[in-house]
Amino acid sequence: GITQHIGAYQVDTVVDGQERKITFIDTPGHEAFTAMRARGAETTDLVVLVVAADDGVKPQTTEALNHAQAAGVPIVVAVNKVDKEGADPQRVRAQLTEYGLVAEEFGGQSLFVDVSARNGTGIDALLEAVVLTADAELDLRANPNQQAQGVAIEAHLDKGRGPVATVLVQRGTLHVGDSIVAGEAFGRVRAMLDENAAQVAEAPPSRPVQVLGLTAVPGAGDSFLVVDDDRVARQIAERREARERSAMFAQRRPRVTLEDLESALKSGEREELLLIIKGDVSGSVEALEDALLKIDVGEEVVLRVIGRGVGAITQDDVNLAIASEAVIIGFNVRPAGRAGELAQREGVDIRYYSIIYQAIEEIEAALKGMLKPEFEEAQLGTAEVREVFRVPRVGNVAGCIVRSGTITRNSKARLVRDGIVVSDNLSVESLRRFKDDATEVREGFECGIGIGYSDIKVEDMIETFEMREKPRT
Repeated sequence: GITQHIGAYQVDTVVDGQERKITFIDTPGHEAFTAMRARGAETTDLVVLVVAADDGVKPQTTEALNHAQAAGVPIVVAVNKVDKEGADPQRVRAQLTEYGLVAEEFGGQSLFVDVSARNGTGIDALLEAVVLTADAELDLRANPNQQAQGVAIEAHLDKGRGPVATVLVQRGTLHVGDSIVAGEAFGRVRAMLDENAAQVAEAPPSRPVQVLGLTAVPGAGDSFLVVDDDRVARQIAERREARERSAMFAQRRPRVTLEDLESALKSGEREELLLIIKGDVSGSVEALEDALLKIDVGEEVVLRVIGRGVGAITQDDVNLAIASEAVIIGFNVRPAGRAGELAQREGVDIRYYSIIYQAIEEIEAALKGMLKPEFEEAQLGTAEVREVFRVPRVGNVAGCIVRSGTITRNSKARLVRDGIVVSDNLSVESLRRFKDDATEVREGFECGIGIGYSDIKVEDMIETFEMREKPRT
């Protein structure tokens, strides 16, 4: 008969005499992975990148690698089909070095394992590499004694059983009979099945199971949680549905564009610009990437190219941009099919260029706008104290003559005595010409200046200045 396919399964392995469980999420290609990341579901702790030893690095390999690197998770490389004629595992290691994955035997950090899925060789070594990488780079702990929470990996409508969702428990333990909300769907867990279609009574953290009993089909990447009873589950689901509806009516949140990078940085939201580069020929893509990565903008802003390729801008590119808040650069290419519609709908910024220098100039300008502004002091005026007056409720006021520039009310000021700064961080609180208030007094004129500081002496100098943004070169 037909075996029910489940998108996630768990395996047991023994490492250093200890039994360990590993959950694999088998994404059909990377579409599901991207769709889930685009919805904010970070389900994956570690990625196993499978590369065929006879084929080497193919476009789909680099695409999968882009997604894994954009998700910022550790990567273990499984070099498959090493038993085939013409297999060259060392070539795969050399090719992936160009993408920043350097094998341990080449002095890097990445674990590469030679496997043959057909013969079953190297599988234990691969599982051990996964466990070792997880132990070294991740802190994976969860509380099994709370109400379950997690994420729906995939879901479909089954003719006989109704909505069936494959969920991954991330915290707590899920039991049959629990009231559950997943996205806009809710219900009571009627039954749970593992990857072998066997019934299970409970699912601890990291356990993937198929759940039956929901009222509707949740979306891939929807979070689920267990609540006290069905009534609460229904209320949460209805609230989520209403929120989703109003969000659809409302304008989509604008994604990052080259124009708003500066404001995004000033608010502390971003300190990096992520780019996806597509071009008509590989040479121009490489040339553009090299030129962009050479832009010198100091250490405050990071420029990362998370995707590159030859050919039209595809829906996959747009999905990656949605998930990673990236800007797409199209060099002599346009969007294919419905990719343009999707980008417009989701607010993804796509830039089209036919001259490399134009692309470099625009991105350099955007990055320089992203940099935190640098300020320099600009002197406005100086005044020499000729007399000191005591004014009730105001304190000491300096009778001055303006020696240079202009003294302006509310400008920043400092008091200097014999070339030494007596007090900084002052401001011109009051400014008078004879008995009238003044907004500014020019060079050669006399005036009364109040700076909110009482220790003023004859022959002191009052310097006024402002902080001006320094243009970047």
